Amino acid sequence: MHPALIRPPAGGFPFGETALCHEHDDVAVDFAVVRQRAGETLARNDEKECAWLLLDGQVEATAADQHASLARASLFDERPSVVHVGPATAVTLAARTDVEWLLVRASNTARLAPRIFRPGDCKSEPRGRGLVQDACLRVVRLVFDLDNRPESQLVLGEVINLAGRWSSYPPHHHGQPELYHYRFSKPQGYGHAELGDEVLKVRSHDTVKITGAVDHPQVAAPGYGMYYAWIVRHRPNDPYRGFTFANDHAWILEGKDVGFVPKELV
Repeated sequence: MHPALIRPPAGGFPFGETALCHEHDDVAVDFAVVRQRAGETLARNDEKECAWLLLDGQVEATAADQHASLARASLFDERPSVVHVGPATAVTLAARTDVEWLLVRASNTARLAPRIFRPGDCKSEPRGRGLVQDACLRVVRLVFDLDNRPESQLVLGEVINLAGRWSSYPPHHHGQPELYHYRFSKPQGYGHAELGDEVLKVRSHDTVKITGAVDHPQVAAPGYGMYYAWIVRHRPNDPYRGFTFANDHAWILEGKDVGFVPKELV
């Protein structure tokens, strides 16, 4: 198996916490899937900055003096809720149904006020509309970055990749490490993830590590919507402020050339 690809455990993620990578690895974050049973209360007070991204279920969340009732039934149709706290901040998660989270942790010496992001706090925008026959039309969601959480060591968002289309496109790169964690609209769904000249086949519950300044466009197989959470770790004295498009493909952004169309279809 490719060293950048992390497969889920056989049989799927069990209840409890399943660690997928660690801060001392090349992506520089702790990353895990956490599943709670209905009625279970999870109390944490981590020594690191933590972002809890709700994937599914209903939960009562408390972060220091903040409280919210959170629910999510569809990754594809609903924006995320995220519990985001700094080091040594109490978090309590009381599951009303079975609940699934993505948990991201990073060392951080800055003071970070606790915040619970609700779906309405999340920026969401279509990107790629009108470019090359809408072949790279997708929905990009941003929970937080340097603008609204400047003390954080992380950037967190999601992409809804339309079936048969591309995202993170035109190809782009940045120096900061990143993680993509995938789910699909049907369990047999799949897509392809590029890492420079390498191509990985990705399925639901897979995670891909993006290290080094390699272009990393994505594509979903026709018929299958592809969701992925994206997590960027700022580098010391080099925070993530955006990306650089591959020069060979930057013409797509001009929107003047629709790209190749067979004459038989014109």
